[in-house]
Parts: sequence; structure tokens; C-alpha cells
Amino acid sequence: MTVSIRPFEVSDWPSLWPILHATFSKGDTYTYSSDASEDEIRTAWTKIPRATFVACDESGQILGTYYIKPNQPGNGSHVCNCGYVVSEKARGKGVASLMCEHSQSTAVALGFLAMQFNFVVSTNSGAVRLWQKLGYDIVGTLPRAFRHPQAGLVDAYVMYKWLAI
Repeated sequence: MTVSIRPFEVSDWPSLWPILHATFSKGDTYTYSSDASEDEIRTAWTKIPRATFVACDESGQILGTYYIKPNQPGNGSHVCNCGYVVSEKARGKGVASLMCEHSQSTAVALGFLAMQFNFVVSTNSGAVRLWQKLGYDIVGTLPRAFRHPQAGLVDAYVMYKWLAI
């Protein structure tokens, strides 16, 4: 499967919303309310970030998405934050890896020096393993910070990678 990553376009939203909704409604990996409205998610994913991207297959079908934004304003704005979602059908096919690598290049091009993931749910072992494989360190643990719908209160990790050479 050939995957290309390009900037999000407004016309992508009808295809992107079901992917985001399927992930967020489960309530097991992101802090968004499982019943967040489409407008709330559209704003959070496509309007607030500095940029949003989509990963597509050869036919143009969206397989995943990520956003990039400053993690903090002012004196912390050299560190970015990203969020990633891969469609159910594309999981395990390297899409998240490609998006993360793309986001790191994009971050450097935008002038960011580091990337921080503020809230990686500890039970999301696939994501934790992938981020560590791609060079992110767990720099903090937030004990029982996430209310997992099946596992109850679980830890969340702060993960960080210095990007500047």
C-alpha cells in the first residue's frame, strides 16, 4: 500500500469525521468526551492547530490524520504537540509511523525544536511502543489521570523528543 500525506482540505471533512468519531466515541485513547459534537471535534482537530494533515492511499481514501500546534504559547512555543488518529481498517499497516515521521519533519520546517505528547494513555500500549521506537522518552507519569471506560483510572504519560540537531 502506498501512503501519501498532504495538508487537510475542508472538502476532506465528510471522510475524516467518521474516522475521528469512531476513535473518540470509544473513550479509551483521547480525553475528548465520547459524546463530543462534530463541531467541537472539527474545531479541535482542524481549526485550533497550526496545521492538520491527512494520510491517503493510492485512491485518495483517507487512512489517518494528524495535527500540529505549539504545545505552549510564548516562551514554550518552540515545542510542538501533535495528535494522531488512524482509521480502524488501516491500523497495523505503518500509517501512524509515517505520520509521526512526517510530523517531525514538518515540525522542524515550522521552526519547532522539540515535540511533546502531553497525555498518552498508558493502556494504549501500541502507541506507547511506537512513540518509544521513534525516539520519544516517557518524561513523566500522571498517576490515574485518565478515566478508561473498561480499565478504570489508569496512568497517562508525558512523552518528549528533542528534534533540533
